[in-house]
Amino acid sequence: MDLPTGNSVTQPLEVDGVLYFSTGYSVIHAVEAASGKELWSYDPKTAQAAGKKLRLAWGSRGIAWWNGKIYTGTLDGRLIAIDAATGRPVWSVMTVDKDDGRYISGAPRVFDGKVIIGHGGADVAATRGYVTTYDGETGKQLWRFYVVPGNPADGFENRAMEMAAKTWFGEWWKYAGAAPFGMQ
Repeated sequence: MDLPTGNSVTQPLEVDGVLYFSTGYSVIHAVEAASGKELWSYDPKTAQAAGKKLRLAWGSRGIAWWNGKIYTGTLDGRLIAIDAATGRPVWSVMTVDKDDGRYISGAPRVFDGKVIIGHGGADVAATRGYVTTYDGETGKQLWRFYVVPGNPADGFENRAMEMAAKTWFGEWWKYAGAAPFGMQ
């Protein structure tokens, strides 16, 4: 099978004789493993949606499969569930603020019906890192965990952030503390 030129190709996932993988900007392909015949492809139109974020990262670093769905993140910050049989989107959620510096190039992680995704962006903007979990069936946000403390004047989300803030000096919240790199 000839693949289009351009950005990266992810490692394929094999499920019941079908290979699923992503090329370029989160274009998902389903290919019959025995013949190499493409069954479907889904293009989330990331290049059109990402705007200036398109220049921030290389492309998709991976996909996930669970319960008949393929999950992918996009550079504009969407997390998308795709029906593995048809290639049609099941749901899509925006995981970041549209105008901040966050983007997704990392692979989602799925377990026990939950999809976990982080983000990148600290290399281009004052970005406070977080990891978010969504329901794998509905896309509903279940929880979000910040990996660095925020502005003390806003209060802390939990005791861990309050304790962590004691180890930071100056006005760290203005610079966000980076941290997304470990989530990609």
